[in-house]
Amino acid sequence: MARRPLPRILSNGTAQIAKSRELARTAADSATDVLHPLITVTRGLRRLAAAGRRKWAATPKDRRGPLLFLVASVVLIVALVPYGPLLAVITVMAAAAWTGRERTPPPATGPDEAQTGRLQSLYDALVPYFSAADDPAPLYAHGGDWEKAFTSHEFDDDGRISRLLIHYPAYFTDGEPDSRARIEQLLHAKSGRGREYHFDWDEEGNELTVTVLPPLPTDIAAQRFVTAPGETVLGFTDPGDVQRTLPLTHGEERRDVPPVVWRTGVRSTEPHLLITGEPGTGTTTLLRSIALQGLQYGDVVVVDGGGTGEYACLTGREGVLAVECSTGGALASLEWAAHETERRLIAANRARQAGHPAPDDIRNPLWILLDRPSALGHLAAADGRKDPQSLLQIPLRHGRAAGVTVVIAEHLENLDFIGDAVRQHTRARVVLGAASAAQLEAVLGAPPHTTPTRDVPPGRGYARLGTGPVLRLQVPATPDPFDDATSEAQRRAVLGLLPERTTPGDAAEQVPSEVAGVAGGAVAEG
Repeated sequence: MARRPLPRILSNGTAQIAKSRELARTAADSATDVLHPLITVTRGLRRLAAAGRRKWAATPKDRRGPLLFLVASVVLIVALVPYGPLLAVITVMAAAAWTGRERTPPPATGPDEAQTGRLQSLYDALVPYFSAADDPAPLYAHGGDWEKAFTSHEFDDDGRISRLLIHYPAYFTDGEPDSRARIEQLLHAKSGRGREYHFDWDEEGNELTVTVLPPLPTDIAAQRFVTAPGETVLGFTDPGDVQRTLPLTHGEERRDVPPVVWRTGVRSTEPHLLITGEPGTGTTTLLRSIALQGLQYGDVVVVDGGGTGEYACLTGREGVLAVECSTGGALASLEWAAHETERRLIAANRARQAGHPAPDDIRNPLWILLDRPSALGHLAAADGRKDPQSLLQIPLRHGRAAGVTVVIAEHLENLDFIGDAVRQHTRARVVLGAASAAQLEAVLGAPPHTTPTRDVPPGRGYARLGTGPVLRLQVPATPDPFDDATSEAQRRAVLGLLPERTTPGDAAEQVPSEVAGVAGGAVAEG
């Protein structure tokens, strides 16, 4: 049987209902405008009647009789006077209209005197950059009106600009980074220092939107994030920059926060990560957070070049193959990692040629976490040994196909000691702490769209995954649980994520037999 078309009332019923609602809303608004005087008078009569009742209730009983006689006399006199009833009605209506008027003062629609002064000062500061001598109708001129240039503006409770829409002439060179940087620096200085500003350039419409960004949350502790295998949460960013949120717990409170998710594995375009920052900015904290997340699905090898013992909580845990601080142990672990990468590649290739799935012993991801390789390089050179970074070439080059991920953390002042292989293959970058715009662009490959501040909390910085945008980042608090300065709540949070402890013998059994002789000493020390 041929399908019958739906009745017209069912096929376009939604549109008719929406149109009917719009017509009803328009009619109600029109009726309210027309009947506004009547509504005001009715409200006033009701208020006068309520005032009369309150007056009658407050009058003593022995005085109510004379009061009634006085009211009756007034009514009689008004009735006998020519045009008295008409004048009385007019008087009552006028009193009702006055009493029923809206007494709420209208909200202020424009900036006050101080805010106007701020806008005018900002306009005058932009005149040298947005004006030309041969412009017949300049938008920016000395003594000009700021209202034509600033069409939208918002202020915070302190009277400082929180959002501003700026129109600029079409001949301004908004496509040049230096021109943009000068304008952004000027707006940052004139709008108030100590805050982070986001600059959104609309080159098509010749508009610049300046927005003050709220501070990122710093109270997010380490926890088990809701992610898929191959996803690692580096930290959290602004809601408008990512299209995903994660449910988090903060004590008894639950909330959704937008994360910066780094994807690793065979299909990842940024299989390795480079973390940098000044001392005390949270690079070790981020490395510890990545280690806790990596242990959920794979194995971890930690090489602590600084030798500070920040990773002692991982020693002897299930899935932790080694935690090395010495030069010899670090070289042995990295050499084992290189052989393990080759073994995984060979095993995967043989399985594909035979038409079989990958073996079980190469499916678990392997994480190589290296903190401060420059310090290890200096120690190795003093002992006449090779640089540990040279052993990372195979895991960096073939790690994506073999399921091996390399994460390197180095101080910002020691980036010159990072080898070319590390720079070439670590396309995911994180910069923590206060850094200049030039330093951020040199590490991330692109300048951020916000103004970095001088004073930032630990774990605060920027992240860029490959060729993606530069995102603000706040690392979750993952301190060393053995540190005396760690709070009890954060200590319990980190200890709750650690795997169970195993004996050195159990840990040695996890190393493949092909390379057990190479890494035996490293695993035994871990």
